[in-house]
Amino acid sequence: MQALYLTDTLRALELQHKAEPLMERAGHAVATLARSLLAEGHHRILVVAGPGNNGGDAFVAARYLKAWWHEVTVVFTGQRNSLPPDAAHAYDGWLECGGEVLSQWPTAGSQSWQLVIDGLFGIGLQRPLTGDMADLVARINALPVPVLAIDIPSGLAADTGVVLGAAVRATHTITFLGRKPGLYTLDGPDHAGKVHVDLLGLPPLPEADGTLLDAPFTLPARRRLNSHKGSNGSAGVIGGAASMTGAALLTARAALLLGAGRVYAVLLDPAAPALDADYPELMLRAVDQLPFVHALAVGPGMGHSSEAHAALQQALANPAPLVLDADALNLLAADTDLQRRLAERAAGSVVMTPHPGEAATLLATDTANLQADRIASAQALAVRYQAIVLLKGCGTVVSTPDGRWWINASGNPGLGSAGMGDTLTGIIVALAAQGMHLLEATLLAVYLHGAAADAAVAHGQGPVGLTATEVMLSARRLLNRWVSAAHT
Repeated sequence: MQALYLTDTLRALELQHKAEPLMERAGHAVATLARSLLAEGHHRILVVAGPGNNGGDAFVAARYLKAWWHEVTVVFTGQRNSLPPDAAHAYDGWLECGGEVLSQWPTAGSQSWQLVIDGLFGIGLQRPLTGDMADLVARINALPVPVLAIDIPSGLAADTGVVLGAAVRATHTITFLGRKPGLYTLDGPDHAGKVHVDLLGLPPLPEADGTLLDAPFTLPARRRLNSHKGSNGSAGVIGGAASMTGAALLTARAALLLGAGRVYAVLLDPAAPALDADYPELMLRAVDQLPFVHALAVGPGMGHSSEAHAALQQALANPAPLVLDADALNLLAADTDLQRRLAERAAGSVVMTPHPGEAATLLATDTANLQADRIASAQALAVRYQAIVLLKGCGTVVSTPDGRWWINASGNPGLGSAGMGDTLTGIIVALAAQGMHLLEATLLAVYLHGAAADAAVAHGQGPVGLTATEVMLSARRLLNRWVSAAHT
């Protein structure tokens, strides 16, 4: 797990250490990484420097690379007299070592560059890039060579991952002082490439704003030899209205494969089968026949009928840890009585797993506004509903009512197909049924779900055409491997 820091936190850190040569260290770190990305020998490198301190880092990097006998072309988009003091000093240092500054994109030789260094804009950018700046970003993105971004790809919002008009698509990003959340959620992963971190000689900050899930969270205990199905908990799944029984069955199957000792599936379709022929281990029940369970998932394929509403009411009265997904969230958003019943539950006993559209409905906003700040949106949901919130999407965000948040780093585009959310819900309820705290189960499940998709892709099962069933089978293999390794 890695710490994540918001811009205000990092700005305060920079201010505390303003007497230290941070720009010199940053530029040297950029140049060192650039050199490591290139083969031995002499190379042609384009450095694009912007009008602020990010541009200053670029000038320092250019100076080092020139000293190491690379041929460096620098394009500068600002004015020397408008640069901040440290950046102006870096500009002068570049000229003093014999460097040349171009104000326009070179018309010749562009096809022979082996690397581009993006030093246009850093974490302070607030406005959208338009006009000449957007055109410059497009030129960088069109080059058929690796791109190394300084601190953050130009045009990407550091706190949110929002593209501000246009953004550089980097192959590598070297980020300073700490990891920025915008590198890992929304559009960040498509623009950051491989992320490298350099603390610039400063000690790590003692407290993080958030946490990156890049490894398994707390794992379940290894099972005792003297155990039985009752030792491994029972999970319940309610959903599956007419024409949507597959969603509930996927959730129940995932719960079974991820270790729940018993799984009861309540299908609301009156014509639902009494048996899952592919997984006859599942116990199918009517809604009024659900026995005691250690954890309960409600919503996959549930629909919006009066029967669904009544089933959700019953579930909210059930003291078991509760996972609310899909239609359960839509019903909740539309009914203040259901919201009241949710508020009456014990703190930390519910996790909500909305996709952006469902989350927007729960917050009475639109999807674009919600996606503009996924961390803030997840936090607002957690506070409003006093629940653990898992906001799905690229860089899934998990938030708690006390303000803690995590961004998941696992997963790939193969997860963008039907049934993947149902599978994730089944993994959460399985882990909770086996005795994990609901927050721990949620954090482990979201990382495991993405890592299982990554493992499936590594074995040639995607990303195109990856199925939810393949992911749950991959998740079972991974979880057993992790638990075995942790207890040997």
